[in-house]
Amino acid sequence: MQNVTSVEMENGKEILRLMRTDHPKQALDFSLMSGAAIEVHDLVKTYQKRHHKPVKAVRGLSFTVRRGEIFGLLGPNGAGKTTTIKILTTLLAPTSGSARVFGQDVVADPLGVRKNICVVIQENAIELYLSVCNNLRTFGRFHGLTGRQIDGQIDRVSDLFGLREYLNEKGMDLSGGLKRRVQVAKTFMVEKPIVFLDEATTGMDAFNKRRTIDAIKEESRKGRTIVLTTHVLDEAEELCDSVAIMNHGRIIARGSVEDVKSMSLRLLYLTLSLAAVSDDLLRAIHIRNPIAVDIKDTTIEVTVREATEALDVLAAVRQTGLLRHFEITSASLEDVFLQLVDTKESAS
Repeated sequence: MQNVTSVEMENGKEILRLMRTDHPKQALDFSLMSGAAIEVHDLVKTYQKRHHKPVKAVRGLSFTVRRGEIFGLLGPNGAGKTTTIKILTTLLAPTSGSARVFGQDVVADPLGVRKNICVVIQENAIELYLSVCNNLRTFGRFHGLTGRQIDGQIDRVSDLFGLREYLNEKGMDLSGGLKRRVQVAKTFMVEKPIVFLDEATTGMDAFNKRRTIDAIKEESRKGRTIVLTTHVLDEAEELCDSVAIMNHGRIIARGSVEDVKSMSLRLLYLTLSLAAVSDDLLRAIHIRNPIAVDIKDTTIEVTVREATEALDVLAAVRQTGLLRHFEITSASLEDVFLQLVDTKESAS
């Protein structure tokens, strides 16, 4: 039997109901769930070692994650991302503040939180002496799935994550990227409404990463809430509905990807393909005081702050008669991330 949810009204409030179904492949419709998935208020975590100064890993975090969204927690090494995830998944107690996951307090009701979550930790956690199939089967049994449910879920996730051809291979014989893919696939064997992915694509090559990203997107379409940390900013830009950027234990920017990008200097990149690069052309560019000019053979990339500056540069270059092709692009999330983090560090 497999759990599904429904929503009923009780005293004017939406109440989630758990029901059972005999269909082993029927997935939960998480899109019916309403309200906040995660609520964090003034969260603090201080590590205190004997004979050492206390270290504040998390300094007064407050944020909310909506149900059904993919939320990215971004930041450099040591920013406090993993500490925050450990608190939200009840692996670590906060020093002060509060956090609720699907309405359950992480300190007062850790078991209630764990019933609603699955977690992919940074370290690979697959059984090396078991086949991929038995890794998935063992994980399903551990979470109380019946044999019929397990067979259905193995069939589903092996297709979703492109693992069917590897089902009979032992964990020890897999590449590092495939081991990581199996670990992420295991997490989606059980129908939990929220999944935490801590650096889920670490060590993956481009092929493994693409299969995993596509699978995460597919799972999110059910309305499942996914919280991920990542160092790969273009990955976050592709996947996330909203993000929070952490640095030195604090959130320095949060919102949708576009909102966060607009919080910083809105850089524009003008890429010019030229018949040749002349001194007159370079003078015409530099007189406009761009932020940066990068020359590679007969291609020049000019970084400016405003659209009007990009158009001025483009007009000047056109007058030289050397322009073959141009392209204007806006700053990526990675550009903004680096600028915000650098600014925060210099102010610390």
